[in-house]
Amino acid sequence: MDSKERVRQFILKNFYVADPASLADETSLLDQGIIDSTGVLEVIAFIEDEFGIKVEDEEMLPENLDSIHRIVDFIARKKG
Repeated sequence: MDSKERVRQFILKNFYVADPASLADETSLLDQGIIDSTGVLEVIAFIEDEFGIKVEDEEMLPENLDSIHRIVDFIARKKG
């Protein structure tokens, strides 16, 4: 399973998504109310555990964590 699918499955399993089929990679998880500030911490813990990377405090930004696409890009940059 690739990174995008692993992130998607984590989001769908751990957060309420009204219509999983309509969750686009670019959908803002914060704006849609799928994750909140506590959810962001859960996503960070998932990234650190699943991908073995450390998310620094200054990296905890919507630019890195607000959509499946942004999370996957962030992981790729960190692992790069």
